[in-house]
Amino acid sequence: MTHRSYNQKATQQDSLIKEAGVMDSLSQVDSTEEAWIEVIHKMDSVYADLVHSQVELEVKNTELEDAQLFINSVLSAMTDTLIVCDTEGIILQVNSALETLTGKTKEDYLQHSLQEVFAEDSQAMLDFFPEKMRHESLIDCEVSVICSDGTTTPLSMNCSSRFDASGTLTGMVLIGRPLGELRHAYKKLNSAHNELQRTQQQLIHSEKMASLGRLIAGVAHELNNPISFIFGNMHALERYGSRINTYLNAVDVQVDSPELKKLHTELKVGRIQDDMGSLIEGSLEGAERVNNIIQDLRNYSGAQKEEYSVFELNNVIKKALNWALKTEKNKPEIQYKLADDIKINSCKGQIHQVLVNLIQNARDAMENVTNPKLILSTELSDDAVTIHVIDQGGGISEQDAKTIFDPFFTSKPVGQGTGLGLYISYGLAHELKGDLIFKNNPQGGAEFILSLPVDKKD
Repeated sequence: MTHRSYNQKATQQDSLIKEAGVMDSLSQVDSTEEAWIEVIHKMDSVYADLVHSQVELEVKNTELEDAQLFINSVLSAMTDTLIVCDTEGIILQVNSALETLTGKTKEDYLQHSLQEVFAEDSQAMLDFFPEKMRHESLIDCEVSVICSDGTTTPLSMNCSSRFDASGTLTGMVLIGRPLGELRHAYKKLNSAHNELQRTQQQLIHSEKMASLGRLIAGVAHELNNPISFIFGNMHALERYGSRINTYLNAVDVQVDSPELKKLHTELKVGRIQDDMGSLIEGSLEGAERVNNIIQDLRNYSGAQKEEYSVFELNNVIKKALNWALKTEKNKPEIQYKLADDIKINSCKGQIHQVLVNLIQNARDAMENVTNPKLILSTELSDDAVTIHVIDQGGGISEQDAKTIFDPFFTSKPVGQGTGLGLYISYGLAHELKGDLIFKNNPQGGAEFILSLPVDKKD
């Protein structure tokens, strides 16, 4: 081989080596680019995950803030006091109701012992809280909290256990309400219950009175027919008796028979003639009284609308007194101060009913009075007359005076009064264009005054 050939061969070998080096360099460049591309892709994926996690974190933070605001608003809106503590009795949370009640701030409670919240007389009750916390809840136990000024306020406290998400016991929740509110609410409820019972009894008595009125009206109607026959027959007997007496007197003058005279003596015809007039008159008077009673019953029951008529007022007053006191064993002393010859144009039955109610009330007011006395008086003016019914009872209290004419109001025990007597009397007085008032008598007792127009028609 020549020297030239050797050099050429060497040159070719160098070229080949150079080309191989370039190829290796290019291969290395391609690998680096692929690695960077992969890194960039990884970074994009991590960044995307970071952005997604950040968005989720912001959403969770927003939800957490909303939940916190909601919880705070609920705690602020609670009217009952709230204390949250751990199992060792260290306070973790309180609400504004407790701050308002005691005058202390939240900082005065947080991280303090539960024992510092309650008064000394409640410490024994607090000792049961941890034990009960693990087994059962405490309901309506009475404790006292200490206020900022050193005073105490009683609470009705409920205590229940608090658990975390895994069910582990983490502490207690105490909720209390001031006993003053509960006692006031209970008092109102009890008062409403008693009032309901009293009203129920009064309604029952009212219905009984209404049924009695219907019964009286029916009885009066049934009695009215036979008494009408008695009236008619007695008037006929009165006429017949007069004629028979005239005839017998004429026979006595004309007949001079010893037998008839003997029979006249034996049968006591003369005495019969003398008694017949008084017997018939007495029977008519009795029938008249029965008829008046029937009419009074019908008027008292309200079965019919009474017409206006002119009558003697004093007779109605005395009849009402007899009605109201006829069943009384211990009748009061009656003192009359009645003006003479008082005639008014009104409804006799309604006035009679009002007076009966007033006199019965006066008698009831003097039930425990020794030697009771009832005063009935009248005063007459140009256009009106006033009737005064005065008792010697205990008078009317200022509180009762406000509602004495209200329906169903009564100061008597349940079952002894309907509370309708004065209410009905007040209404009847105004129906008659009059008035009914009362006042406490300076000498003791109550005085009811019924005023009526002398001549006033609807």
